[in-house]
Amino acid sequence: MIPRNRIAAQLYTVRDLIRTPAEIAVTLKKIRAIGYPAVQVSGMGPIPEKELKRILDGEGLLCCATHEPPDRILEHPEEVAERLHQLDCHHVAYPSPQGVKMAEEREVCRLAQRLDQAGAILRSAGITLSYHNHAFEFYRHGHRTVLEMIFELAKPHHLAAELDTYWIQAGGGDPTAWCRSMKGRLPLLHLKDYGVKADGTTEFREIGSGNLNWPEIIEAAFLSGCEWWIIEQDQTPGDPLHSLEASRRFLIQHFSRTP
Repeated sequence: MIPRNRIAAQLYTVRDLIRTPAEIAVTLKKIRAIGYPAVQVSGMGPIPEKELKRILDGEGLLCCATHEPPDRILEHPEEVAERLHQLDCHHVAYPSPQGVKMAEEREVCRLAQRLDQAGAILRSAGITLSYHNHAFEFYRHGHRTVLEMIFELAKPHHLAAELDTYWIQAGGGDPTAWCRSMKGRLPLLHLKDYGVKADGTTEFREIGSGNLNWPEIIEAAFLSGCEWWIIEQDQTPGDPLHSLEASRRFLIQHFSRTP
């Protein structure tokens, strides 16, 4: 169901291994060796776009999407578009609101308006802007969550979704239902599992080793037109590359097909 050439690694997972250009080169080589054909650029130390593109091309890796600083997306979308053009990338995700009080409905509405405006500019440059959620967007204003408000107030052709399966679950939402609700508006999906420990606390897990219903999530995302299946794990018990390998292996064994 998932084309193997559409499974990507979110580089935030290996952020401690990509602080310098030399580390970036070594780590991208290892990610390619695991079998990943693409990466989402995030959590990376400073490196010129030209040098990063050279490394990616040398390893046969695509940059399927990036995370950019929130203020830069809202205030300088033209600069974001130029950066993505240099990386031959067509998707950028707004990673997390900065300084927005979720309890203030007016601030949420203002954020949605600014995302809509930035998304319109990026769209005119051939770039799709998506919104990446955490748990706090499940704060409610009446009958609507903040996340629902954002997607209702911003136009679908200006703001798409980069849903995060773990954070939807952590916020009390249903990852499958959310994937269904974003039909035609879900180019990017962050896949990570949700584990519950014996003391009742939760933790990030490799895909297939937690409590999420992956057959339903994958089917819903596929039917909603997901383009890139991006594996991420915010925290890992050991080598993050091992976690990326285990999660990819699970997807390949249970849900993937050749292009």
